[in-house]
Amino acid sequence: MNDILKSVETPVNPEIPELAPGDSVSVHVKIKEGNRERIQEFKGIVLYTHNNGNSSTFTVRRLASNGIGVERTFLTRSPRVAKVVVERHAKVRRGRLYFLRDLTGKAARLKQKY
Repeated sequence: MNDILKSVETPVNPEIPELAPGDSVSVHVKIKEGNRERIQEFKGIVLYTHNNGNSSTFTVRRLASNGIGVERTFLTRSPRVAKVVVERHAKVRRGRLYFLRDLTGKAARLKQKY
């Protein structure tokens, strides 16, 4: 039974480091447009992570134009994620940062971890 599960399991993406809620990250995603492929950057704060083996995900939130928040969920083991760069770690006391959805401006800042 174990061999069957291991054969179905996708390999870990080596370009994704350990992520924690509150990290400011830059996610480089491969996007296919017609027959061309390019890399698009998505910068934001990690709201939460789901560690479920094959279906592990992490959600990143950023503020787009006019203060509209955009959240995007990425598969941790996806080959579409070219790389993830952790720009800074923040000191947070929660595992899920849903409260950031209601905050704007200076109130939405997180203290940096040293």
